[in-house]
Amino acid sequence: MSLINIFKKDPLQIITFQSYGTDTHLYARGRALEDEQIDLNKNSWWHLLINSWKRFETDEIKHTELNLKLEDNSIYKVKTNHRGYFTIDEPSGNLKSLCNEEGWLSYEMAYDNVNIVHKITSENRFPGQVLIPKDDSEFGVISDIDDTILHTGVVSFLKWRVFFNTFFINTQNRTPLKGAAEFYHLLHHGKSGENANPIFYVSHSPWNLYRYLEFFLRHNNFPKGPILLRDFPKPFSHQELQREKPQKQHEILNILKMYPQLDFILIGDSGEKDADIYLEIAHLYPKRIKAIYLRSVNHQKKIERIKTLIGKHEEQLPILLVENSKQAIDHAKAHGFIAS
Repeated sequence: MSLINIFKKDPLQIITFQSYGTDTHLYARGRALEDEQIDLNKNSWWHLLINSWKRFETDEIKHTELNLKLEDNSIYKVKTNHRGYFTIDEPSGNLKSLCNEEGWLSYEMAYDNVNIVHKITSENRFPGQVLIPKDDSEFGVISDIDDTILHTGVVSFLKWRVFFNTFFINTQNRTPLKGAAEFYHLLHHGKSGENANPIFYVSHSPWNLYRYLEFFLRHNNFPKGPILLRDFPKPFSHQELQREKPQKQHEILNILKMYPQLDFILIGDSGEKDADIYLEIAHLYPKRIKAIYLRSVNHQKKIERIKTLIGKHEEQLPILLVENSKQAIDHAKAHGFIAS
């Protein structure tokens, strides 16, 4: 290998995050990075370790102009921040006319300056999608990911299982919780069995794991939906200390504000703070939370705490601690959320 190849810059890419919006509001997010050529299909421990390193040792493209182009040729301009992230949060119009039958709006991102130093792949065209829920949606679903649909080991000692599963287990070998995909498809199709209720996935995981989680959801046949993660703070950053509420809570509140006419079902687990976050949201929006499902994790002390919380609130709204997906499905049928 020549010295030229050793020091050659990686080509550029734009990673678009599946997001959400309305007929009159475009809300698109993503990140501009050098393309590290991560192959999610490779299973050796060495490739898994290299891929994990590449996810977190990113070379972001800072303060760079990008263009978002819709299928009607309208263009929105945005500049990346110091971490390479971009957000387009602008009023628009008649976006539903550009959506497919499931409510997905397709767009393309591109670098505005094609003469920038690094080589651009894919002819400078990077596809993305925004979900715009259909008018006949019966309700929306907001679901946690970690230990709610994906075994992570978040309650393990010092969370060592989270580290091991993330860095040393290929996405194709990660295990979804039994029956979870079936339950989510039933919720997606609703009581009629023919609906397209929106599903939103939230997690405390950093955006660096976006493609990893997107691949997992697709590989395990979960309904397609926006995946909402958090910015991974730089070492020694006080970002998390300064934030009053968890990023996951901010995302959920933003969704409820975006769709004031839509009620929601919240799904999480008993391992971390899902119960506290969901009950606080239900208190703020008492008439819009149809139910809360919490998957039981293998931690007796945490389970007892959740049972105490449930006992204080179960008269105000349907809230259920479930051992398996069948219990959740039976409860959803009994309450008319899904087809019998």
